[in-house]
Amino acid sequence: MDTLLQEVTQHLAQRGETITCAESCTGGLLAAALTRLPGSSAWFETGFVTYSNHAKQQLLNVNAATLGHYGAVSEETVREMALGALITTKADYALSISGIAGPDGGSEEKPVGTVWFSLATKQRIWAKEQHFEGDREAIRTQAVRFALILMKKYLER
Repeated sequence: MDTLLQEVTQHLAQRGETITCAESCTGGLLAAALTRLPGSSAWFETGFVTYSNHAKQQLLNVNAATLGHYGAVSEETVREMALGALITTKADYALSISGIAGPDGGSEEKPVGTVWFSLATKQRIWAKEQHFEGDREAIRTQAVRFALILMKKYLER
């Protein structure tokens, strides 16, 4: 993951752009990865760990109706999380993650390992669902890696 992280942060630094993140199931692991390298204050200023629905509403302005109708692990929620983080921080990019890392909490419709991601820019918001295998730590690690891959692909286009 080091090479991936270096590629993402190098792109951000070269462009003079910033990123923020809004995390649920990863509990700050994406923010920790983005700030692991020296000089990270050039591209990272703020991250949100919004594990509860209340925190998503209070800190990111996720609509209670969205959470009630679609749930925390949904395309609609991660889009609102990313948009809320982008608006609050005025960053160039916002990545959001919400999922079910397990071992409990899964359902037939949303099994353990289901994770939704969103990438927001000032022009557009994308969302993508992934399904990961493994224990809680493996799912969280894979989610952080996928978020970085999503960002890298966008920056290299």
